[in-house]
Amino acid sequence: MTMKSNNKDQQGIGIASTYLNFFHAQHLFNFFGHILVFFCGIVIGITLTFSIKKFSFNFQFQDPSFSSNPPPHFPPTPPISSNISNPSNNLTKIPINQNNLVITNTTPPISSKISNPSNNLTKISINQNSLVITNTTNPSSNGLEEFLKIPMAMHNMNEDELFWRATLIPMIHKPPFKQTPKVAFMFLTKGAVLLAPLWEKFFKGNEGLYSIYIHPNPSFDETVYDQNSIFHGRRIPSKEVKWGENSMIEAERRLLANALLDFSNQRFVLLSEACIPLFNFSTIYNYLMNSKKTFIEANDIVSAVGRGRYNYKMKPLIELSQWRKGSQWFQIDRNLALHIVSDNLYFSVFKKFCNPPCYSDEHYLPTLVSIKFWKTNSNRTLTWVDWSKGGAHPAKFIRPHVTIDFLERLRFGSTCEYNGKTTNVCHLFARKFTPHALDRLLRFAPKLMQFN
Repeated sequence: MTMKSNNKDQQGIGIASTYLNFFHAQHLFNFFGHILVFFCGIVIGITLTFSIKKFSFNFQFQDPSFSSNPPPHFPPTPPISSNISNPSNNLTKIPINQNNLVITNTTPPISSKISNPSNNLTKISINQNSLVITNTTNPSSNGLEEFLKIPMAMHNMNEDELFWRATLIPMIHKPPFKQTPKVAFMFLTKGAVLLAPLWEKFFKGNEGLYSIYIHPNPSFDETVYDQNSIFHGRRIPSKEVKWGENSMIEAERRLLANALLDFSNQRFVLLSEACIPLFNFSTIYNYLMNSKKTFIEANDIVSAVGRGRYNYKMKPLIELSQWRKGSQWFQIDRNLALHIVSDNLYFSVFKKFCNPPCYSDEHYLPTLVSIKFWKTNSNRTLTWVDWSKGGAHPAKFIRPHVTIDFLERLRFGSTCEYNGKTTNVCHLFARKFTPHALDRLLRFAPKLMQFN
């Protein structure tokens, strides 16, 4: 009995010892496991920290656009004004209202060109690495001078860009600057202005009160104008014009669009190379500026050269009762010029349905004005022309025709209405004078018309 009890005790002690040894081994294993995890964590942490620092360091130096200072090889430069008409100017200044902030593009210059001839949208590419932002130091500069800057007569805008820019209209009509209104003299010519010496005397001493625009044949060599001539550099981008075709109206609209780029131009006069002035500059300037109406001849003529040219396919936009005929040579204000340049509705109908023997230059403006602007039109032209001999073209005047009596008859030989009153000054210009008449015009006109 005693031996069995001892055996059981010895078995119990062995089992307990086995469990105790197992417990110590398990605890030791857990201890070393924690140590291993701890050291692994330290190694991973050190590795991640080093990698993050290296990534941040590389990122900072690889992307200079995130640097607070400009790159050392592109120092900030003062804003430089650019003229849109001068392609040789490589610096473009874009004014921003807030804080007089100016974005100045250094080399290479901003390129603006049509990427696809059939696409009217302009593609502008900018090199971001050469874009520098500077703050102007001139507190009086507000960017208005840049907006009002007049492009040169010869520019690189295509016609979609030209017409869009020409028809920008400020909603506030009173300008925040002093403006001297000017008359735009627009010459639609085949080549040179044939009577240029006479016009030189006419314009002399009146700088700042007029603008000159010339639309010649694209092949015309303008070196015929001396650099001191008022006509030098006044040629606009032109296209070929054929008599009697819609290209005549297109050229007139092109002249108006270029003249509208100058906000100071308030009156617009269409002239040919064979036109002459009948009065001095101040008389013509005041007559145009003080007039309450525009001057476009628009008559309802029942004959074949009037209603006979009407195309019934123009209905319902243009009815026969609205069809008008008149002189091509007009004198208009800025408001009407803007509407003519922006008109696509009536102009597209004329291009489609008014072709020889329908002559759009004799019908487009008279008809448009009779429909839309009749109340503000005087229904007469200020350009005297002799149609008494009949035919498709007016009479020409050569040297023997030019006498003092003849010129006086053109100046005061008729009566008309001006601002509600009767006057005998009804024509300010006349045509068609040949170069053979120039010597007599230069002899009589300055004294008779009191130039200067």
